[in-house]
Parts: sequence; C-alpha cells; structure tokens
Amino acid sequence: MTAPALQAVLFDLDGTLIDSVGLILASFRYATETVLGVEMSDEDLLRNVGMPLRPQMEILAPGRADELVAVYREHNNAHHDAMLKGYEGVPEVLDELRGRGLSLAVVTSKGTPLMMRGLDRFGLTGRFDVLVSMDDVTAHKPDPAPLLYAAERLGVAPSQCAYVGDSPHDVVAARAAGMLAVGALWGAFPPERVREAGPDLTADDIREVPALLADGAARAAEGSGREPA
Repeated sequence: MTAPALQAVLFDLDGTLIDSVGLILASFRYATETVLGVEMSDEDLLRNVGMPLRPQMEILAPGRADELVAVYREHNNAHHDAMLKGYEGVPEVLDELRGRGLSLAVVTSKGTPLMMRGLDRFGLTGRFDVLVSMDDVTAHKPDPAPLLYAAERLGVAPSQCAYVGDSPHDVVAARAAGMLAVGALWGAFPPERVREAGPDLTADDIREVPALLADGAARAAEGSGREPA
C-alpha cells in the first residue's frame, strides 16, 4: 500500500509543546483541596487531562464542576507565567518541519485566551498556520472533530496529517480522524498509558519528531492497514 504523503503536522499544546504539567497539577490540587477538602493522587488529578476543563471536573466531583473550575482558573491565572516551562528544542523542531514545506497547527482543549498566552510566552504563535482551541468547535477530544476542523482549515486531507500529543485522548482522536497518531512520551502521562491507546509512532523527546516522521510515516500507515485518501 502506498502511504499518503505527509502534508501537515498538528500538535497538542499542554504537555506536548509547552510543559504545563506542574501548573495544571498545582491548579487541580488547589481546586480540589479548596472546594472539596480532599487530597487526591497525581494520577487521579491528571487522568483526563486532554479533555476540556469542565468535563474533567465533572468526572472528579459530579455536581461541583462550576465551583472547581472557578477556583482552578483563579490559581491557574495567578501562577500561569511563573510556572509554565518550555520544552527544549520546540522552536527548532517547528522551524525544521516548516522548512520541509509542512503546514503546522495547534489543536488544544484549552480556551483561546490561555492558548494564546502560552504560545506567546514562548514565541511560538507565528510558527503555526492554524490554531484551534475549544472555543472553535462544539465536540472535543477524544472526539476527532477539532482535528478534522484543523485539517479542513489547512486544506489538507486527514490522511495527510500527523497529530502529536501526550494524552491517550490525543491518540484516540488522531486515529478516529484517520491521521497518523504520534504519542508524545515526554508529557503528563505515563508512557504505558499513551502506548495502550495505540499510537502509530512514539517519541521520547520532541526533538525526535522530525526524523520519526521522515522515517516512519509511510511504514506506520502501511502497517495500520488504513486506506489512503
């Protein structure tokens, strides 16, 4: 089977392009301890990261989501710039991919203001052709809708896109969209959880992604049994 030529690379934001794991965890912990008066494990707090915030809170404490979201955002907004970190090599990776003629997009479950704040913080905004936040779509990861919307805006068939993300939800969304699913093992989730979701390819460091896509995209597409567009 001949694999479709890769034309675009889509990225998740948190835990993939930007190291926000510490900030997210601290904000979750502050919210759950303040509102619920309970201490929860890191695993439980991070279990559904990759979904929009309100559904995550509804899973944690049904009926208390609005309170939890308000307190989470209070902490997150106050500490955002100080606690956010960059991953080494991200600008260079994006520039290399663009230099190959690939289109680039961000697809995140964050709202637009915080998406832009994070991208601007590390000078990444201008490196992308399309930015998709939770505000742009009505269905969210693991639903493929935001990924398909990004591909549509790029003018690229889903089968010609790769999606790179650190969450099992990212992998599920990419596969449902018919995209090459690249599991980012440097993010918030244990590598085994990402692998269990069934990515086509995995990378331990974002700096591996350009070579991984160059060497592995065709092989992964053939091995998956997917039909080309």
